[in-house]
Amino acid sequence: MGRPRLFGSSSQSALGPVHRPAPPPPPPLQPRDNLCPLSLSDDLSAVAKMALSRLGCCWGGLHGGLLGVGPVTVPASCLRRVLRAPEPAPAWRALRHPACCLSTKTNPKALLAAVISQFKYANGKYESFLERTFPRFYLLYSTFLKGFRTLFSEAKEIRRIKLNMSLQKIDFHQLPYREMERLRQFRRDLIKAIPIGLLSLPPFANYFVFLLMYLFPRQLLIRHFWTPKQQSEFLNIYHGMRREVYPELIDGLEQVTRFVADQQLRSQMQELCTQVQSGSHPEVEKLVAVRSLFTGHPLGLQRLRVWQVKALSRILFLTPHLPIFFLRYRLRSHMLELQHLDRAMLKLGVSELTEEEVKMACYVRGLNSTHLSPSECQKWLKQWVKLSCELKDSEVSLLAHSMVLMSTNYLGAKE
Repeated sequence: MGRPRLFGSSSQSALGPVHRPAPPPPPPLQPRDNLCPLSLSDDLSAVAKMALSRLGCCWGGLHGGLLGVGPVTVPASCLRRVLRAPEPAPAWRALRHPACCLSTKTNPKALLAAVISQFKYANGKYESFLERTFPRFYLLYSTFLKGFRTLFSEAKEIRRIKLNMSLQKIDFHQLPYREMERLRQFRRDLIKAIPIGLLSLPPFANYFVFLLMYLFPRQLLIRHFWTPKQQSEFLNIYHGMRREVYPELIDGLEQVTRFVADQQLRSQMQELCTQVQSGSHPEVEKLVAVRSLFTGHPLGLQRLRVWQVKALSRILFLTPHLPIFFLRYRLRSHMLELQHLDRAMLKLGVSELTEEEVKMACYVRGLNSTHLSPSECQKWLKQWVKLSCELKDSEVSLLAHSMVLMSTNYLGAKE
């Protein structure tokens, strides 16, 4: 049997170890013009490895150099391409808005802001074109646009007021003056706008409604969509309509007081009517002195004749073409509403109101304030508030007649 073969004895024979010649050393590398020697340290080995692997260099041939065995020669063109500074981005990329890049990481708010800014810019260009080319149409366009914005802001304010009323559990007459007046005016505007909304419901009827609003702005549009010129003109027209019943009401008061049993009250009331007809402004004390005539017979709200109730309804811009019991109810509710407004105004102070608020308050209470100065309107309004706050809720008939008695003198002097 043969001798067992030991592990690792393949290089030995039976006669003894075999000596093989050592391989010759590799020839030294000759430097070339396009090669530059570079000794890479341990810190740069990983960087060189990634760079050379991206360039497709053979890692096996450089293994010895990267391990620090010897110098490594890398083509200079490769190193310049790897180690060169990054090129700057093109100029046209800097001009682009970041929100224009359609990416999943784009901020939606930034994109929305960019769209809104572009829309505002285009809208400004369009408005300037209309103002230069079609000035009359631009006036109507800007009025409607401003009206819609004002109406939308008022609707938001009304919603806030209603929410506060429900949370705090307060009534209408407990609100401050400005909030109370805003609610009152918004309710009247809403009642006027309801028929226009109903007419616009059928298909293609909105074009006909737009034509009607253009032809009859006073009857169909609310105050937000009137131009400043139209607002002054329409207020004068409306006041002229209620001014027609002023002489009729004063004559009616004079005729009714003839049948008053109390001679002192009868003489005071007749003197008051004569003073107003002659153009003098009545004093608040004289009006308060005859207050007992307006609580029951003959000038109480429930004792007034039909024509008197209809005339007072026209003064408050209420339709007179309704049943008499409904007219009395509406007249009483509107006068109580004005009385609550006057009490809130007294708490705020008449001097705290703006000129526009003072003029509008005078107009609502029967005085045409379009031709009066702010100081005259403020003086008249203080007298009215003094009278209104002295009267009780059962004496609203006197307050309604005072709209005529206290306004006639100003009408005769200024118009």
